[in-house]
Amino acid sequence: MLDFNTVTEFSHAYCISICAFLVPANLLVTLLTIILTGSNRSRWQIRASAAVASLCATAMIFHVFTWFAIGVVMAPTYILLLLGITCLTVNSWAVAHPASMRQLIEIAVSAAKEGIRVVRSKKAEIGF
Repeated sequence: MLDFNTVTEFSHAYCISICAFLVPANLLVTLLTIILTGSNRSRWQIRASAAVASLCATAMIFHVFTWFAIGVVMAPTYILLLLGITCLTVNSWAVAHPASMRQLIEIAVSAAKEGIRVVRSKKAEIGF
């Protein structure tokens, strides 16, 4: 059985290493889940990606809670907690309602394409 004190000591001793791994892992695997959802991949692929991303996000949240347990209340702890909760929410959304996420992604992509088109036409008018 895991001893809470041992896990807490490990979390505090290797905080920089844990965060150096979990922050990019959270962002990349959550981005992968969004891409898989937006490209209408199979539910199995979306769920597998969301499961890995949720595991990373949960690890991040528990890591932050070990710092809260000893009274460390600073901006980085709240930022990391917000990152973990956001990634967990996005991945849960991708599994629970992929159609609504796909619809939002399509709207965002079309708006970005329109913005790029407008910028290019403005550059052409100016002579860039």
